[in-house]
Amino acid sequence: MIKVERLSKTYRVADKQPGLAGTLRHFLRRRQRDVSAVRDVSFAIAPGEMVGFLGANGAGKTTTLKMLCGLIYPSSGQVMVAGHHPQRRHPDFLRRITLVMGQKQQLIWDLPPMDSLRVNAAVYGIPNRVASRRIAELSDLLELGEELTRPVRKLSLGQRMKAELLAALLHEPELLFLDEPTLGLDVNAQLRVRQFLAEYNRRTGATVLLTSHYMADITALCPRVLLIHQGQLFHDGPLDRLTSRLAPERHVRLELEEPAPAEAFSGLGHLDSLENCEVNLRVDPASLTRVLAQILERFEVRDLEVNDPPIDQLIGELFRQGSL
Repeated sequence: MIKVERLSKTYRVADKQPGLAGTLRHFLRRRQRDVSAVRDVSFAIAPGEMVGFLGANGAGKTTTLKMLCGLIYPSSGQVMVAGHHPQRRHPDFLRRITLVMGQKQQLIWDLPPMDSLRVNAAVYGIPNRVASRRIAELSDLLELGEELTRPVRKLSLGQRMKAELLAALLHEPELLFLDEPTLGLDVNAQLRVRQFLAEYNRRTGATVLLTSHYMADITALCPRVLLIHQGQLFHDGPLDRLTSRLAPERHVRLELEEPAPAEAFSGLGHLDSLENCEVNLRVDPASLTRVLAQILERFEVRDLEVNDPPIDQLIGELFRQGSL
């Protein structure tokens, strides 16, 4: 569905120093420099895949999405999306994709979403009966009812985001580019949007490329992830393989009946913290069973938890390093 080979985007920007002197120098002798937003990115996505696209702010995620949608031209490289060159903006290509940006809106602010949906249906040439059926199906999935008949400005952020999704999916696109679709939503609204996207993918087989700063979106929806840092792709593979590689140790949290000295945990892994009856250890997975048995033998344990390190922490460390 998507094939990208050595995709790059470079912007030429003004190199101006601050202050009045800098403004005068810039007026008399304009200087420019090249800023590389995306460099030699290559990947392929098969039909029906849900892929997470991760990177820190300014890493090149949105620039890449805009090139895949044909909104901006690449400086170099080859892009094929749904059998088309995106930059040509062929009508058949535009009917097969959609782009949802959490910080942008397509609904008309002072009108009810239903009016915008009718406009979208007319733009895509969808007959009224078909449009009504699709609106009913999608609004049922998104749990939207009377919200469709209230002005957009009177909707909550969560309701507005769900209405934006409905508008973006009215023409039944085969390929969804989602840029921060849960941005600013509360926990419950995020959960409902994730459930909807998973169900939409299951029902239609649509391909999804998702960027998000909420790792819960990625872990819930995307078995595969692409990681980008300073415009360069440095990981493409399954999320579970990435986490197992990044987390060679398990976190063991203990709550003991009575406090114990640090020496009592010798040979049980790395002691991260010890405060009264609260204990945090890091343990090699190969010795986890043995360590847990020894813990239960040595101490009176009130509570015990074994967890992987938080995925947010692992990915954040990767972004700081920019490599695996």
